[in-house]
Amino acid sequence: MFLGTRVPVAVLFENLADGLTLEEILDSYPSLKREAVLDVLKEAEASLER
Repeated sequence: MFLGTRVPVAVLFENLADGLTLEEILDSYPSLKREAVLDVLKEAEASLER
């Protein structure tokens, strides 16, 4: 879950896999904050680089 929301992190990746843009995702889930989403993406990137 994104901290302070009921939105699972998996929703972000599912939406990205479906071709939605970051803006579309943020519009669809107003409780998500851009900074939190970008932090998750950075963590995922770092994890893949290991």
